[in-house]
Amino acid sequence: MEAVHSPWRPPLIWRVALLLARVVVGMLARLEVTGDLPARMRGGALILAANHISPFDPIVLAAACRARRVAPRIMATGGLFRAPLIGAAMRRAGHIRVDRGTSGVHRALDDAAAAVAAGAPILVYPEGRIGLDPGMWPERGKTGAARLALACGAPVIPVAQWGSHEVLPYQTPKGLLGGIARALVRRPTVRVHFGDPVELTDLTRGTPGAARRATDRIIDAITDTLAPLRPDEPDRPRHVDPGRPVDLSRAHRRRPAAG
Repeated sequence: MEAVHSPWRPPLIWRVALLLARVVVGMLARLEVTGDLPARMRGGALILAANHISPFDPIVLAAACRARRVAPRIMATGGLFRAPLIGAAMRRAGHIRVDRGTSGVHRALDDAAAAVAAGAPILVYPEGRIGLDPGMWPERGKTGAARLALACGAPVIPVAQWGSHEVLPYQTPKGLLGGIARALVRRPTVRVHFGDPVELTDLTRGTPGAARRATDRIIDAITDTLAPLRPDEPDRPRHVDPGRPVDLSRAHRRRPAAG
């Protein structure tokens, strides 16, 4: 059965960027992409919810998305949009600005909802920042991605990645050249897995606690999708970035499955 294509066509600049991302990742790492998008969702509105472990993540995810023939609009921090060249490219590519900590964050959710309603896939980091858990497991998430999913009814696909932290350090641009040099020599393996859709159909928008429960399910799904990517690093990563701080205030506790 032929897939239904999204009415939103990625701009040329974004299609070129996806190709360049695959080239860049191929130079600095060995990329392994597993899992896939269900056929009924390919080319339509959906939310890709990914863990965030490194400044290199957006490039890795762009390369993985190209491998899976999807070109999502990315919800990205407003700082990127304020950069002279990158900001202009982000706007032309159709990405969505998120000004965290301001009233503008609500406008970002409205823009994302409009994009999903128009049939565009969206990529979001539910944690809202590069995670600072000492084991590099997903942190407790912000509710934005869940509220978007509940408002639009769009399916949520967990996307887990592992290994990008071995390419660029947390404090990038500090240490950028050294990180690139090491990656060119070592070419670490970077793994990305597209998981199964998160079950949210029993939750109703506006019901007290629904957004928090949906958020926890999304983070649980990302955690479950990540675990097989790091079987020999179950507690702490082998690669430790000395410039990466540790913050336990947003540690996520996995909810037990319903019996």
